[in-house]
Amino acid sequence: MDADEERIALFLDYENLAIGAREALGGLTFDLKPVLDALAERGRVIARKAYADWSSFDEDRRMLTRGHVELIEIPQRMGASRKNAADIKMAVDALEMAFERDYITTFVICTGDSDLTPLVHKLRELNKRVIGVGIKDSTSALLPPACDEFLFYDTLEGVDVPAGAGRRRGGGRGGRGSGPKKAAAAAPPLSDDESGDDELVAEQMSIDIDELAVRVAQTVAGLQRSSGGTVLGSTIKRALRRKDPAFSEADYGFRAFGELLRHLAGRNVIELSEGSAKGDPEVSLPVHGGETDAFALLGSVVADLQAKDQVAYLSGLKNKVRKVQPGFSEKTFGYGGFLQFAKAAATEGVITLEWDADDGDYVLGVPAG
Repeated sequence: MDADEERIALFLDYENLAIGAREALGGLTFDLKPVLDALAERGRVIARKAYADWSSFDEDRRMLTRGHVELIEIPQRMGASRKNAADIKMAVDALEMAFERDYITTFVICTGDSDLTPLVHKLRELNKRVIGVGIKDSTSALLPPACDEFLFYDTLEGVDVPAGAGRRRGGGRGGRGSGPKKAAAAAPPLSDDESGDDELVAEQMSIDIDELAVRVAQTVAGLQRSSGGTVLGSTIKRALRRKDPAFSEADYGFRAFGELLRHLAGRNVIELSEGSAKGDPEVSLPVHGGETDAFALLGSVVADLQAKDQVAYLSGLKNKVRKVQPGFSEKTFGYGGFLQFAKAAATEGVITLEWDADDGDYVLGVPAG
């Protein structure tokens, strides 16, 4: 057995998953295979347990049995006591396994229920890696940040979500894999209203990628400062996952993290060079993206506003800079905020910076001559 191989224990709060899929994904039946396929990319699943009152899930029981899942019966009860019985039994079994089988390195908790958040915290205290799996629209906001990684079932490869169902709250990010593409291919021609919705989705996707570009640039800068050495693509992805356990490049339309890095390199947000391992490049910030060039960028935006007879207020100016260079962030250069960055640019004589008491904001200008 590979000593470095992750050994995974899978726990399914099955009623939560099945009902969540049916209600949030247009009547979709929960399928275990996409979950197992995603876990196979991460390690070896050596224990599989599912918890439910199985008299209500006859067909599902057969599917799970074929997947070699141990079915834990939670007898039919009324009200909250029934729900709590499943949660408590699952938590007790997971902790017992964590103490008795120290060779298990990773616990996968499949649920959207925030009641199991304390279990996640305890497993991590015991030095276990925890991956959560849940349905987007039925997962508590408290659960994903508690995990080391969180996978939304709707976006897993092989999950065919019906058109119009299971969209991310707030809109904007598509899923991955063949599911959404197949649904789109089978859909009737878009009406004018639907075409407008697609334009809004595309606009939101562009905004999301711009925000991601800033996040990646900040992460690279932080890793360079803390390590003082080479920053690899795999290191960046681990750091992004620690910041946001639900992070997935697929939510931004990329098939792999390397594809995302190449896209950002094409936008001059980062630079890539060959790393020590194939497929894991070294990542750095562009040389031309230094502090002097950032000051010049700010100056050019202010000059452009002046040329249009517009006042360059500090409020909202950062967004105008990002329209010119989407990956811009003052934190990349070690500044705590945009005002601090603007003051440094003024000290260098690139811009002028004055407080306007009437408008209650700073006004920027370009020095004469």
